Amino acid sequence: MTATPIVASTRTADPAVTPKARLAGIVVTTLVVAFLLFDSAIHLANIQPVRDSMAEYGFPDYAPYVMGIVMLVCLALYLIPMTSILGAVLLTGYLGGAVACNILTEQPLVSTILSPVYVGIFVWGGLYLRDAEVRRIMPLVRR
Repeated sequence: MTATPIVASTRTADPAVTPKARLAGIVVTTLVVAFLLFDSAIHLANIQPVRDSMAEYGFPDYAPYVMGIVMLVCLALYLIPMTSILGAVLLTGYLGGAVACNILTEQPLVSTILSPVYVGIFVWGGLYLRDAEVRRIMPLVRR
């Protein structure tokens, strides 16, 4: 008679993406990308509200163009499956900068300071729903 050692299971939840989860991820990703594309476009167009907020933050006149281009590059990386995790990380950094700017100008907490955090949740949520690799790296459930 041989004894079988008892080993604690470290297996994580199955990271497979179901068709419904993939579709939900595509929908969430589409919505967040549309929002961020609009944000990038208004920065590149340098419309009056953008100029006003840039002046409030103390940014130079060229800052909206730089921010718009950086956002477009981050979005391109996020949309390419091979670089989507890098894109999500870079978008998170960009959005963190927005949180810092909102704190510095003493904006309202829930409506303004945290709005980039909400966008970041959708960025990562959309990626989590459509990408098995993200599920493997960051499992929500451990068994």
